[in-house]
Amino acid sequence: MSSILFEIKDSIGIITLNRTDKLNSFNREMALLMQQTLDECKGSEVRCVFITGAGKGFCAGQDLTEVTGPDAPGFNVILSEHYNPIVTRIHKLEKPVVAAVNGVAAGAGANIALCCDVVVAAESASFIQAFSKLGLVPDSSGTFVLPRLIGWQKASAIMMLGTKVSATEAERIGMIYQFFPDETFAENSMNIAKYLAQMPTKGLAYTKLLLNNSLSTHFEEQLLDENIFQQRAAETDDYREGVKAFMEKRKPVFRGS
Repeated sequence: MSSILFEIKDSIGIITLNRTDKLNSFNREMALLMQQTLDECKGSEVRCVFITGAGKGFCAGQDLTEVTGPDAPGFNVILSEHYNPIVTRIHKLEKPVVAAVNGVAAGAGANIALCCDVVVAAESASFIQAFSKLGLVPDSSGTFVLPRLIGWQKASAIMMLGTKVSATEAERIGMIYQFFPDETFAENSMNIAKYLAQMPTKGLAYTKLLLNNSLSTHFEEQLLDENIFQQRAAETDDYREGVKAFMEKRKPVFRGS
């Protein structure tokens, strides 16, 4: 059985982490396959990406058996060839990426989820920055993303203390968008992906790019960027359909173009 399951359904690229005996922790084979699968999602047939985990967990991070053997790769290899390419692909993908956290998300697994555009979780799920308990530092964009989500003090404490954060607390502090009861989680999280897959794909891509740019630009530069991408959005077929549907008082049918 492949460590990454992938299917395209209703214009959604569904990626399922699938090493259930290891709580979907990553080894090299799985990390490289994840990168390949994210590349497949660049195609026009995919309008939203949905990432979740099989079994009881979302992702426990790095499979430590791979980094403790006599021929173990160094962390430079693991970060530069495994995790950094994964989060960079998610960050740059020109369509929305939903993380549906069905169980524990620890270490790199937590940070891969948190770098997605919309993060939802089952009520029983939890997030753990487990690095400090191993004498390591947070990676996979965690030190960049988490303080921007919840503020410096909360992020610092959660990372240094290795605190387990419940899904309900994660929603309360703004770490995730929403949690759902376990019994409705699968349906509700997929409904978000279905909704996004029917939205104006290029407009969402430009929104994502503007949000990413805002992390490193000044106010005036951001206004200029908004001007540029608003003009581009106004040239899309979906914009014309949105205006026409509004005038005709009907639901728009967006094509993603």
